[in-house]
Amino acid sequence: MSFRIPSLARRLAGAFALAAFAAGAAVAAYPEHPVRLVVPFAPGGGTDLIARTLGIGMSQALGQPVIVDNKPGAGTIIGTDAVAKSPADGYTLVVASFAHAVNPSLMPKLPYATGKAFAPVMLIGRGPNVLVVRADSPFKSVKDILEAARARPDKLTYASQGNGTSAHLAGEMFDNLAKVKMVHVPYKGAGPALTDVLGGQVDMMFATASAVSALVESGRLRALAVTSPQPSAAFKGVPPVAESVPGYAVESWYGLYAPAGTPPDIVARLNAAAKKAAQSPEFRQKIEQEGLAVSAGSPQELDAYVRGEEVRWRKVVKENNVKAE
Repeated sequence: MSFRIPSLARRLAGAFALAAFAAGAAVAAYPEHPVRLVVPFAPGGGTDLIARTLGIGMSQALGQPVIVDNKPGAGTIIGTDAVAKSPADGYTLVVASFAHAVNPSLMPKLPYATGKAFAPVMLIGRGPNVLVVRADSPFKSVKDILEAARARPDKLTYASQGNGTSAHLAGEMFDNLAKVKMVHVPYKGAGPALTDVLGGQVDMMFATASAVSALVESGRLRALAVTSPQPSAAFKGVPPVAESVPGYAVESWYGLYAPAGTPPDIVARLNAAAKKAAQSPEFRQKIEQEGLAVSAGSPQELDAYVRGEEVRWRKVVKENNVKAE
């Protein structure tokens, strides 16, 4: 017996060492094939634009293609759940946004535990939403909308890219603070929502800045206000909603998450690649002019920021009795 135990111990030690070596080699070789960025919205919206712009720079930094995979539906839950259930190997990420922080309070029975299912990678950036109407809309200011909404309760409509998104809850907060009642019209993504705003089927949208900046610049949409407490440099001359509705403030954000359990070395590699992409002149030129302030910090920054947003919006969801459907 005394001879077998050391022999067994040596064999076990060798096996563990081999496994550790193999794991280390796998991390060192990462990435060996394309990385997938899951966007839980339809193509054409703000999150899609952020992902595609960031993916170009990340691809250069990683030396592998970074492919955007749109998986819209259920207020971002379908795409987010797909990433939560993906292998924790660094090859599948989700481009999270406002809904990621809201869904835990909006959907009590999520198919994943938000705080445990993901490893934070990087907060890409933050920016205001923009209250927009079609170019020939009779509404030329927030005051016009307030007057019409008070005169005709439940008649004015506002679009969003889905229940629980920033465009939706921006409208809920507007209703709450202005003491009006408008009708929310959800879509499967910002693209189709904006199409109906442009076509006159919906009156307005509290859209993400990245989704509407080009449409505002071209004159197809009219920007009435930004949702940030202060004016945005990207929308000169456009006042904050808070000038007409005191206390109003809504912010959009974009962040990268990997599945929980992704090796720290791979998370660090992804963070470095995303940071390099987000800090590039090409990314900043395209994104900052659309109202997004680049963050590009540590995984811990994303984690702390989103936990704070969860607390803030849980209160609004409860007070406004916001439902997923």
